[in-house]
Amino acid sequence: MYTRNGWLPEVFNDFFDTNSMSRTSATAPAINVLESNTQYTVELAAPGLKKEDFDVNVNAEGDLTIKMEKHQNDKEESTRYLRREFAYAKFEQTLILPEDVDRTKIAARVADGVLTVDLPKMSKEEKKVVRSIEVL
Repeated sequence: MYTRNGWLPEVFNDFFDTNSMSRTSATAPAINVLESNTQYTVELAAPGLKKEDFDVNVNAEGDLTIKMEKHQNDKEESTRYLRREFAYAKFEQTLILPEDVDRTKIAARVADGVLTVDLPKMSKEEKKVVRSIEVL
């Protein structure tokens, strides 16, 4: 009735060890992208991570690169994981930014298990163009 560790009943093995249960990739956190009139917002699931675990930058091609690496403290040798699914070891994602993003004003913050990157849009200054059009 009990597994080899003695505290988890075997009835849970069917729940945990089934191929029919869909599993998300442990190396690819979920990403949301929102748009408003003034900015785009990228949200990345980052439970348990701190700002030191992230490297967010705009690369040479002008694209947004988000790197995440969890700096783990080693547990005591007397403990071991029986099941481990919620740790992200390393992750990198590059997002191609739209042309209207003001790359000089991009900001990022981590709160409540979510990395939020604000991508402000450039202000649209309507310029009156005066020119002569040749009639052919």
